[in-house]
Amino acid sequence: MKRALLSVSDKTNLVEFARELVELGYEIISTGGTKKHLSENSIPVKGVQDVTGFPEILEGRVKTLHPNIHGGLLAKGTEEHMSVLAENGIIPIDIVCVNLYPFVNTILKENVTLDDAIENIDIGGPAMVRASAKNHDRVTIIVKPERYTQVIDEIKKAGEVSLNTRRLLAMEAFTHTAEYDTAISTFLNKEFTGNKFPETINFTGVKVQDLRYGENPHQKAAFYKFPFNTEGTVSNGKQLQGKELSYNNIVDIEAAWNIAKDFKDEFAAIVIKHTNPCGSALGKTQKEAYIRAYEGDPVSAFGGIIGLNKKVEKDTAEEICKIFVEAVVAPEFSKEALEVFAPKENVRLIEMGYDKPKEELWIEKVGGGFLLQDSDNEELDTDLFEVVTEAKPSKEDLEQLIFAWKIAKSVKSNAIVLAKDNRTIGVGAGQMNRVGSAKIAYEQAGENTKGAYLASDAFFPFRDTVDSAAEVGVKAIIQPGGSIRDKESIQACNENGIIMIFTQRRHFKH
Repeated sequence: MKRALLSVSDKTNLVEFARELVELGYEIISTGGTKKHLSENSIPVKGVQDVTGFPEILEGRVKTLHPNIHGGLLAKGTEEHMSVLAENGIIPIDIVCVNLYPFVNTILKENVTLDDAIENIDIGGPAMVRASAKNHDRVTIIVKPERYTQVIDEIKKAGEVSLNTRRLLAMEAFTHTAEYDTAISTFLNKEFTGNKFPETINFTGVKVQDLRYGENPHQKAAFYKFPFNTEGTVSNGKQLQGKELSYNNIVDIEAAWNIAKDFKDEFAAIVIKHTNPCGSALGKTQKEAYIRAYEGDPVSAFGGIIGLNKKVEKDTAEEICKIFVEAVVAPEFSKEALEVFAPKENVRLIEMGYDKPKEELWIEKVGGGFLLQDSDNEELDTDLFEVVTEAKPSKEDLEQLIFAWKIAKSVKSNAIVLAKDNRTIGVGAGQMNRVGSAKIAYEQAGENTKGAYLASDAFFPFRDTVDSAAEVGVKAIIQPGGSIRDKESIQACNENGIIMIFTQRRHFKH
């Protein structure tokens, strides 16, 4: 009689799987909660202690760590190994179905203690998974319930699971234990050292979907997410309708959401094109905010990504549907808004929810390695602001400068943003020098530059940008400060009656 060992935390479809195995002539052995679950559902099952001749001890910490189990798992199908098993009264185990204690689910709970986490570190489970996967030439290891049907079908058709399937399942098993150990290592590093950047760091990505292609059609691509702490992030967003997301869609959705969620109380709307905000605005209503953002650069808005910071309502949806857009990202969508979007079958709607991630590190790939840093999502601290000019800002001036600053933070460097009345009127992005970015912003704003507010993502190395701002009538400037020539820029502002604030924060975005 063939033998299957079943010991799982996730009991999805386990009873049906076990019943099929019994009908196919397998003897089932199991542990603790899994054995109880099977017995309660009338599945004949033998306890592991009946196989080992030794009881489960130490509150269940030791139950399968025994030669009668691991000999049955690790024995090759050779005459020599089978002879050794027979001499020691050990029966081979042919199928192993194990998934591990829910460590990730445990540490995601509120007020989880270190003791709770430690007790959910599985020892016997990974040992059985790895032993079975190592011996996949003979043993079938299953770590995911969705594989049950495939395994049963192959046994019914061929009398056994094919070698190719056993290899794939073994690979999946080692991935499972690697992911598990990565989660434990990451958690314990945080608990014991608090070091964000340890000597060795591991990441686990769970595939969300394959993509049609990458940045360009000749590049293959896929979308992955981290297995935990993804609330409020693009990787955890829910697509409600529309075509399959592309690589570039996902990158642009990230850019739109990062800006939109920076605005809390006001209605905010962002139009993204190639990761840059071509139009951004606040409004008394969501519809007004969107219209004003669109009017900031209607040419670039065509085919853009729309980011909204509050629930999308019907009237806003009707306005958005007047032009072609690739996607709309927002915390949620009203039922009426979804009905408006429904005929636009290709428009992707991404619902994000309202939760903000607790902490995130940003990864940048380079040849042969990667860079790791804190995400640039620090809350704006106006206490750091320093008014450095003779002209002082009013409350309204400060409001407009903060709006421009929040947008500039997410524009590709070198970045210059012109704003007026809580709306961008000109955006200069990604130029090799700051004067070039300023010229693009001025050209886009046209005659509307008079009385505008200018934000720069980094300091001015020379006074030339200030001089050009004075020529077009800019009223106030917000920038980080920190240049050895800051005095020259301050002097240029004073000569022209321009307000200037230093934020003490730079926001380069390469």
